[in-house]
Amino acid sequence: MRRLVLLRHGRTAWNDAGRAQGHADVPLDELGEAQAKAVAPVLAACRPVAVWSSDLARAAGTAAAVAAEAGLAPVLDPRLREFDVGPHRMGLTNEQYAARHPEEHAALLAGEIERIPGRETVDDVLGRFLPALTSYADGLGEGETGLLVSHGAALRAVVPAFLGWGTEPAETLGVLDNCGWVELEHAASTWTGGIERWRLIAWNRVVTP
Repeated sequence: MRRLVLLRHGRTAWNDAGRAQGHADVPLDELGEAQAKAVAPVLAACRPVAVWSSDLARAAGTAAAVAAEAGLAPVLDPRLREFDVGPHRMGLTNEQYAARHPEEHAALLAGEIERIPGRETVDDVLGRFLPALTSYADGLGEGETGLLVSHGAALRAVVPAFLGWGTEPAETLGVLDNCGWVELEHAASTWTGGIERWRLIAWNRVVTP
């Protein structure tokens, strides 16, 4: 059996204020640091053999806490970043975005992402994130666990695609809490005639700091 643990970063001041972050390099706030510190020993107990992380500060800071507890050094990978929300959305609340850029906001609500300058589509994110996740998963040996630290929206998009569900099921998955994690397991199932495959074991597990 192989296992993947996919962790969302801890809270930032922008999370708390409802400001869109995208590729902005926003650090953890005081609560976010406490969340990372609380989750670190729990996930280190899974004995990961590697910790991979988005290179954005909020993910890298979370990964550093967990990796230190596990006696590892995190590997930073920009392919694991959050959706790029575009220059006009970054740093704004939804209400501010709607007021300042109503046409872009209307396009977002209509799902017409291609009309929004600089904003990544689901396909854009999967194009960079899915090969990275697949490569890391394929590199795990029998009995090994890998830990990956990323971002809420990106994880909601990539997990269904990785499991072969397509992209629509992402809309039926709940939002990951800050420092909430996902567990995936690669093992044989009697339901599939003993064929080994990746399966979702848990979604949005959390530890209260």
